[in-house]
Amino acid sequence: MKLLITFICIISIEIAKQHCVVSAWSQGGSTITSRGATIQHQLPTSSSLFSSTQSNDKDDITINSNNGELERLKKEEQRLSSLLDSIRQQKLAVLRSRPLSIGIVGFGRFGQFIAQSFTKYGNVVGTSRTNYTDVASEMGVKYSLTLESFVLDEDLDVIVLATSIVSFKDTVLDIVPLLEKKMQLKGAGSYPLIVDVASVKEHPRNILLDLLPEECDILCTHPMFGPDSAKNGWRGQTFVYEKTRINKVILDPDFEGQENQLDISEEYVEGMDRMERFLSIWEEEGCNMIPMACSDHDSYSANSQFITHLVGRILGIQGLKATPIDTTGFQSVLRLIETTNADSFDLFYGLYKYNRNSGYTIGRLRGALDDVVGALLQRDGVVGVFDGGNRKSDDDAK
Repeated sequence: MKLLITFICIISIEIAKQHCVVSAWSQGGSTITSRGATIQHQLPTSSSLFSSTQSNDKDDITINSNNGELERLKKEEQRLSSLLDSIRQQKLAVLRSRPLSIGIVGFGRFGQFIAQSFTKYGNVVGTSRTNYTDVASEMGVKYSLTLESFVLDEDLDVIVLATSIVSFKDTVLDIVPLLEKKMQLKGAGSYPLIVDVASVKEHPRNILLDLLPEECDILCTHPMFGPDSAKNGWRGQTFVYEKTRINKVILDPDFEGQENQLDISEEYVEGMDRMERFLSIWEEEGCNMIPMACSDHDSYSANSQFITHLVGRILGIQGLKATPIDTTGFQSVLRLIETTNADSFDLFYGLYKYNRNSGYTIGRLRGALDDVVGALLQRDGVVGVFDGGNRKSDDDAK
C-alpha cells in the first residue's frame, strides 16, 4: 500500500509539472521551484513565433531575389559590351570611308612618332627643315621638301604643327601667307584644320587665334606622352584637348551648352565632323581623352610636367649613377633623370618660358628646399647657413 501511495504521489507531481509547462507556454513565462532555487523561464509567445516566421520568410525572399540579380547584371554587362563594340566598329567604318589627309609640319622625333599611327587611318604628308624623305618612305608617309609645296600642292584636311614651342610662332608666320594664297587659288573651303601639339597651351592658342585666317578651324592639343613613355603603344596615355574655333566661332570650353545657342550652319557641322574624326584617331589608339581649357592645362602642367622636368634636370646635373646597393626608389630617380634629359632642352625651356605659372613653381621649389634644409639644421642644433657638406654654426664662426 505504501508503494502504491508513493507511486500516486510521483504521478501527481509529474502532472503538476506538465501543467506548469503548458501554462508557461500560453502565458509567455513561468516561475518554478527546483531544489530550493527559483528559476525564471521566459518562453516564446505564439505572436513572437509568428513574427519570427514572417522575418525568416522575408529573408528568404531577399536572398532569392539577390540570387537572380547578379546573373541579370552580368547579362546586361555583356549586352552593353557588345553594343559598345558595335559602335566602335561603326566609328572605324566612318573613319575608313572618309580617311583624313593629315600633314605634319616638323618631322623630327615626335612628328615621326605620331605619323606612324596616323598612317593607319588616313594619308600622311610630312615636311621639315631637314630632309626626312627616306625615313618617311619607310613608314608609308609622303614627304614634301618645302613648306610651300606642302601647303599649296597637297590637299590636306588637317595640318599638325609639331615644331618646337620655341620656333612655333615663326612657323605659324611662315605658313599664314601660304594658307591665304591657297584660299585665293581654291576658295575659302580649302582651309585645313590647324592642330597644335605643344606642351604648353595658352601661348600657341593665342598665336593661332591672332595670326591664322579666321576661316581656319583650330584644335589645341597636348598628347601627354612621347616616343619614350609610349614606345609600347598609346593605350592608357592621356590626351588633353580644347576645341578652340570652328567656322569662325571661338568656343568656350567651360560652357557645355554653347552649341545649343549657336546658329548651326552646314559649314559648322562639317568643321565639327572633321575635328571629331581627327580626335577619333587618338581614341581608337586607346588614349584617355580629357577635354580641358588651355588655361587650366597650363595651371596643372606647371605643378606636374614642368616640375618633373625641373627636378629631373637638377638631379641630372648632380651626376647621379647606379650603385650596387640601389633601392627601388633610387632606381625610379634614375629613370626620371633618363627620361627628362632625353628630351631636348628647347622643350624644357619652352615649358618654362611659355607657361606663366612655371616661375611660381620654381619659387615654391626653392622655398621648400630652404624649409627642409632648415629643419635638418635645426634638429642638428645648428643655427647658420648650410655650405655644401660643411655645417657652419655660430660657434664655428667665432
